Amino acid sequence: MADDPLFYVVAAACLAVVVILLVGVGGFAKGGEFNRKHGNRMMRWRIYAQFIAVALLLGFVWLRGA
Repeated sequence: MADDPLFYVVAAACLAVVVILLVGVGGFAKGGEFNRKHGNRMMRWRIYAQFIAVALLLGFVWLRGA
């Protein structure tokens, strides 16, 4: 499984979701100007990235399960 290129794409998508989530939660925790300007945008990006990651993961399982 680790030698499959699609596995690395799925792992990168999941890592992107985690990074976006941590930046968004960190902004909420710190507050201030960054949170006012980018807080909602970061959480929207997380939703989009999470959708893509789940779709890739389901596609990976479907393709490799056959």
